[in-house]
Amino acid sequence: MVGSLLLRGMLIGVLAGLLAFAFARTFGEPQIDAAIAFEEQASQAAGEAPEPELVSRGTQAGLGLGTGMLVFGAAVGGIFALVFAFAYGRLGSLGARATSALLALAAFVSLVLVPQIKYPANPPAVGSAETIDVRTTLFFLMLLVSVAALAAAVMLARRLWAQHGGWNATLIAAATFVGVVALIQFAMPSIDEVPIGFSPEVLWRFRIASIGIHAIFWAVIGLGFGILAEKRFGEGGARRLARSYG
Repeated sequence: MVGSLLLRGMLIGVLAGLLAFAFARTFGEPQIDAAIAFEEQASQAAGEAPEPELVSRGTQAGLGLGTGMLVFGAAVGGIFALVFAFAYGRLGSLGARATSALLALAAFVSLVLVPQIKYPANPPAVGSAETIDVRTTLFFLMLLVSVAALAAAVMLARRLWAQHGGWNATLIAAATFVGVVALIQFAMPSIDEVPIGFSPEVLWRFRIASIGIHAIFWAVIGLGFGILAEKRFGEGGARRLARSYG
């Protein structure tokens, strides 16, 4: 049963990667091209020699990006299927579609939205090469904090469920998650390395496109996998999965 879920997760992940790639090509790549043009102009103005292009821009934006998104989608879809197999039947009376959608929403919020609120994605030409290690460390630290806060919120909701009911327990846990994340984000250092003269419109569009790519990816996985899982297992599937995971 878990193997069947894994296959379906990988297939829906490939579909999610394909749609995310189409969105990235349409809305993200033009902003990258504009950022690269700005970077090249700045290098020429400073009298710097252009760096050799090891991989053509067309290959990066086409075959390279597409292959990466499909492989990423298959891997994440498989992991999502395993998480679903563990969670299904353990989230109250939620069915397959609701469980899948809830897990995808939680993944999007904790893995994408929260880290990018504090440390948003940047196009080429934005960010100093000297601080790349620090910026990378801070981003992944924010990512770990977000995931840990979400896990703690889930455990809090389960503790409060019997005493306060599902709805109130969920609201309390969600408010706690938001409060903890907001406090930690306020305490962590901010980074602003946008070069003078860089178009704020290009930066804004790139960051919106980055979040949009992830939103499409997780929406397709959450909704699509739920449909496939519901058709495959139907009634009684939650109990069989729960038994297989103890």
